[in-house]
Amino acid sequence: MKSMVQYRLKRQEVYQDLFSAPSLCITGLLLVPALLFSNSITLRMLQFLGFWFLCWLAGKKNNPLITITIFLGIVGFNLIIPYGQVLYSFGAIKISSGALRTGIQRASTLQGLIMLSRLSIRQDLKIPGRFGDLIAESFRFFSLIINSKHKISRKNFIRDIDNLMMELSNEPQNSPIISTKAPRNKISGLIILIVLVIAFWLPLILE
Repeated sequence: MKSMVQYRLKRQEVYQDLFSAPSLCITGLLLVPALLFSNSITLRMLQFLGFWFLCWLAGKKNNPLITITIFLGIVGFNLIIPYGQVLYSFGAIKISSGALRTGIQRASTLQGLIMLSRLSIRQDLKIPGRFGDLIAESFRFFSLIINSKHKISRKNFIRDIDNLMMELSNEPQNSPIISTKAPRNKISGLIILIVLVIAFWLPLILE
């Protein structure tokens, strides 16, 4: 188990060193339309799985069980109102082609956007101006919450949330959350990002 954590941290270190925060943000903005404009369910599913794999490659924590549960939950909600050809029927429950297609499309889109945001938005992203300071502070609190989620239990959910909010409010604003390096672009990193943009856009162009 310890070796797996070390391996993940090593991948995270390579990810931090290889790509700069601005280049990742720009790449994410370029990839969003490639995900949203696709009419093919198969392509959108492949894009979602691709982003999920890239999150794993970047050393991001990701629970497959939670991802699958959310995915199936979105699909299930869309199956409540059937439309289109009925594929399967279990008493009063009907699974229709239209509802199933819409559910898979919405689930893969939402999950794909979540994975893409985790990849393209880093805490060391600097946006100038007061708005940039607000965004940076939001990233800081989000990172603190993610790193402190183990302190929240089901038994004392409300109390644990309240304690966490108090802890965050007392956290010094200049306290480091993770070690960050000055933004920089590596040629190899830029090449990888360009290849990624082409790889995700090319199937859409050829549709």
